[in-house]
Amino acid sequence: MPLFDLPLDELRDYRPDRDEPADFDDFWARTLAEARQHDLAATYTPYELPLATVEVYEVSFAGWGGHRINGWFLLPRGAEGPVPCVMHYIGYSGGRGFPKDHLLWPTAGYAVFVMETRGHGGANVGSPGTTPDPHGGANPQAPGMMTRGILDPEDYYYRRVFTDAVRAVDAALEHPAVDGSGIVVSGGSQGGGIAQATAALHPAVKAALVDVPFLTHFRRAVEITGKDPYQELVRFMATRRDSAEQVFRTLAYFDGMNFAARGQVPALYSVALMDDVCPPSTVFAAYNHWQGPKEIVVWPWNNHEGGGGYQSEEQVRYLHKLLAAG
Repeated sequence: MPLFDLPLDELRDYRPDRDEPADFDDFWARTLAEARQHDLAATYTPYELPLATVEVYEVSFAGWGGHRINGWFLLPRGAEGPVPCVMHYIGYSGGRGFPKDHLLWPTAGYAVFVMETRGHGGANVGSPGTTPDPHGGANPQAPGMMTRGILDPEDYYYRRVFTDAVRAVDAALEHPAVDGSGIVVSGGSQGGGIAQATAALHPAVKAALVDVPFLTHFRRAVEITGKDPYQELVRFMATRRDSAEQVFRTLAYFDGMNFAARGQVPALYSVALMDDVCPPSTVFAAYNHWQGPKEIVVWPWNNHEGGGGYQSEEQVRYLHKLLAAG
């Protein structure tokens, strides 16, 4: 994939106007207050796996609507006292996968709480899932999750997902091995978008690791990329020709730029300049709106895989330095 978006020097200054609903903050405050009326009922069940240096637990808690959300919780074996916890959110189509997929953070000395994304993981053979989405969405939809409930922000799929992510932080804070002053959100693509939102919505979050984030600057994304998942929105609007205004009204409540404008904690972003799934301008749009201390790692020759293992190493070094400095 050749370079197709703005030149890097223009990307670094790309800060488009945000389309923010007047009741954005009220919408999310009400949404989270409703979710917290349900008993969190977080459970941590030991998972039998003979790993010498890591303890593994299956985790479950009540997310949006009281629905049970599953995941993994991994902890350095024999840790002395509470440890910082990395909340990990998963990319589009993936489930929680297997414990082996999440060993990086516990081997670096941190706990990791892996939240499964409701309704995903049924068609990704490498990352199976276990959490359904019992709330189906009111309108007809394109295949995938992007248009579930798209005609009403109250019913939109990502209202449930972002709420689940905030409740996952609540669940992590209940575990006695977690240092509540060291909560970090992380994820790539969809997971990056979820992390971005959670950092703005939960006051306990202290840092964010946001890789090639999805769910950001929707209008530009659908105009310049021909790839899914954004193309799910295009196919829906092409079919429902009278729906565009309502679609973008709904998406404004979930746009990463609006969450980034509320992001106050230190953040490490990444972007790939050949990314035709989450175009570079959409990533920089969020990054340039982020209000807290921030850094971005640019991968000039990569598509949506971004920095891969190189970025993981950047994250470990960044987080170690950040938390060591308090």
